[in-house]
Amino acid sequence: MTRGDDTDSLEGTDSPDDTDALDGTDSLDEAAKVFMAVRPRLFGIAYRVLGSTGEAEDVLQEAWLRWQHADRGVVREPEAFLATVTARLAINLAQSARVRREAYTGPWLPEPIDTRADPQLGAERAEALDLAVLFLLERLNPVERAAYVLREAFDYPYRQIADMLETSESNTRQLVSRARKRISSERRNPVDPTEHRRLMEVFLTAAQTGDLAVLENILTEDVVSYTDGNGLRGASRIPVVGPMHVSRYLAAFAPRFWPRKEIAWVEANGGPAALVSEGGTAVVLLTLDVSDRGIERAMWVMNPGKLERFVASLND
Repeated sequence: MTRGDDTDSLEGTDSPDDTDALDGTDSLDEAAKVFMAVRPRLFGIAYRVLGSTGEAEDVLQEAWLRWQHADRGVVREPEAFLATVTARLAINLAQSARVRREAYTGPWLPEPIDTRADPQLGAERAEALDLAVLFLLERLNPVERAAYVLREAFDYPYRQIADMLETSESNTRQLVSRARKRISSERRNPVDPTEHRRLMEVFLTAAQTGDLAVLENILTEDVVSYTDGNGLRGASRIPVVGPMHVSRYLAAFAPRFWPRKEIAWVEANGGPAALVSEGGTAVVLLTLDVSDRGIERAMWVMNPGKLERFVASLND
């Protein structure tokens, strides 16, 4: 990418004459080909930073507009240029999204995404993709979040991340280090997929039958159950904490929730998830954060908009 780019230059005003001034070797068709080739990576960056497919798509739309109006003839590394634009736009949007989420009714959970087609979602490694990790990333400031994502999922060199975030290399290392420590301090070692699925099956059976003994046996001492409904009737507006409270909450919830429900096993963010429907309409997506201690977090996504987008992705 060109040296000396700053946020202002990346956020420059649209100029309708830019495209007209391009010669035939840099047509809009060619620009589109370049953009589409790196689009999976750009989406992966934006989604991890924002935890929302809708907001990630908004970022990509703006990045495409910036790319159309950029002086592409002087851009030596289009992928680096576009990744930088995307990261900065995602940081800006994350800062405003934090304010909006403070007004969200009840817990906010990252939006789940179907990862069957792309288990790494455009990254070198399937890092910072698990819903539990995305949930913890929300507790970091947007710049820390972006630095962690760019390093851990996409393996960008520290120097390049520093350029992308307009900071020093030493500060970039500190940002990533702080993010790693924060996440590792709040997340135990996850279990393998087979054990994860087994515990999910046990959890679902016990939740449906209200079996307090089984539930208390598989929940950790500091388990938390989060329900993302944004004010939807029947969705808890506060987290439920502790094995006794979570077990009793699920047991009380069971008789009026589980009858007439169908459960389908799906993949969300690289892990097993249960999509619960009634009459062909999805009502909740359940994911669990499972460690060798047991179930650390239960995350119930009931927000209709998030469910609709997830179900639509299953049918693509």
